[in-house]
Amino acid sequence: QLQLVESGGGLVQPGGSLRLSCEASGFTLDYYAIAWFRQAPGKEREGVSCISIRGGNTEYADSVKGRFTISRDNARNTVYLQMNSLKPEDTAVYYCAAEFTGSSQYCSKTQTGMEYWGKGTLVTISS
Repeated sequence: QLQLVESGGGLVQPGGSLRLSCEASGFTLDYYAIAWFRQAPGKEREGVSCISIRGGNTEYADSVKGRFTISRDNARNTVYLQMNSLKPEDTAVYYCAAEFTGSSQYCSKTQTGMEYWGKGTLVTISS
């Protein structure tokens, strides 16, 4: 079965850190750019970050720039999102998604074109 599985969510106090993981099973991520999205209660899903197939290109939403870091370990078929200095407004369900690409530098934070989606992991920032 081809799927992405997120993990690492939880409840953290403001200013804390979490590392999310996105592991693929049933296929290799070697030719997939990966993006993280999030959806807060009552809001639309938004793109948070993306990473190209070899990790040479990364992009971030302005709201997380300088606080979040995306990385990948293709040998482990896993992509990570390190989240530091967390704020209450980061509370959301976080999803990873994969987009097939032949470009070594391409990645996108838009939902269009994503072929595989995980089911999400809940991140709650609260004191």
